[in-house]
Amino acid sequence: MIAVRKLDTTKKQDVKTWVEFPHQLYKDDPLWVPQMMDEAKDQLDRKNFPFYVHSHADFFMAFKDDRPAARIAVLDNTRYNEIRNERTALFTLFETIDDFEVAEALFKATFEWCQNRDLDNIVGPKGFLPADGMGLLMEGFERPPAIGIAYNPPYYHDFMTRLGFERETDFLSGWLPRSHPVDERVFRIAEMVRKRYGFEFVRLKSKKELKKIAPKVIETYNAAFVENWEYVPFTPEEAKYVTKRFLDIIIPELAILVQKDGEIVGFVLIYPDISNAIRRTKGRLFPFGWYYLLREFKVTKWVNGNGAGILPKYQGRGVDAMLIAEMARTLKNSRFDYAEMVQIDEGNDKMQREMNRLGVTFDKRHRIYHRVVTFW
Repeated sequence: MIAVRKLDTTKKQDVKTWVEFPHQLYKDDPLWVPQMMDEAKDQLDRKNFPFYVHSHADFFMAFKDDRPAARIAVLDNTRYNEIRNERTALFTLFETIDDFEVAEALFKATFEWCQNRDLDNIVGPKGFLPADGMGLLMEGFERPPAIGIAYNPPYYHDFMTRLGFERETDFLSGWLPRSHPVDERVFRIAEMVRKRYGFEFVRLKSKKELKKIAPKVIETYNAAFVENWEYVPFTPEEAKYVTKRFLDIIIPELAILVQKDGEIVGFVLIYPDISNAIRRTKGRLFPFGWYYLLREFKVTKWVNGNGAGILPKYQGRGVDAMLIAEMARTLKNSRFDYAEMVQIDEGNDKMQREMNRLGVTFDKRHRIYHRVVTFW
């Protein structure tokens, strides 16, 4: 028997059931990387998590024979809808056992929730905050996920298709070996651009310096992605939360920032991939998780490149060439052997060409789905 229930996020047992279900689902999968446990619980904390300052979400779980079998978070993001003049629900954190009837029951409850809130379309997976990973994994099941990016079984796509969902857009990720030779023209072009327009790199040596400049980076992020499909600007509360999250994992020397007249005009954030430690600790800092996480910072050979942006008024002036050249130089001079460039919009042909010139091999695809909210 299948039953679906909306969780009460004020009850510890419901929160526990929610955060522990993926651990049960993926217990035999050596590639899956869990969320950090504190982050997973934050998303259910309606009093303190910044998303709830402006929007609403609920959490549903399906049970089969009284055992957890699937889950989904469904969001009424008022900022997303105000920007687009829509009544769209977003869904995220979807997980299910390999049983279509369970997934179907879960989405029926989700659609009813949408209709009760006068939402006529549903899109996802798309998370709570602008920096959250998006989509379901479609290709690239052979490598573990980058930090914060979805990993799921292949049968999810079949379920989404059978549920009537269609493709909204795809995001591509790929990897780059440090040993790959970079065309010297990339560096020459970057230097020409720097001299012509008066751009300069911001060199950071400490997290204190990075924390100080973070508000400027957030301002650039909010301005850079206005035309992007996923665009929703950070609120001050969200910016504070995400900044803390990034400061926990980023190495200041790996942050690539370009400025002009004191304004951050472009950036790429690179941080060590500590997925192995997160997997080993099951996302828990205590009692010994912190030790393995700190150790992984020193031994990992991978970095993730994510969170890149250029102010619209400087796009087309070669800032991208400067960022790519500096990224190549940074990787070449580091102790890391590989970089994964994370979730580049499939429609961003220019960025894909630049990544190919750098030597990136795209091998992962994450898909965003959409469908009209109706019962069938």
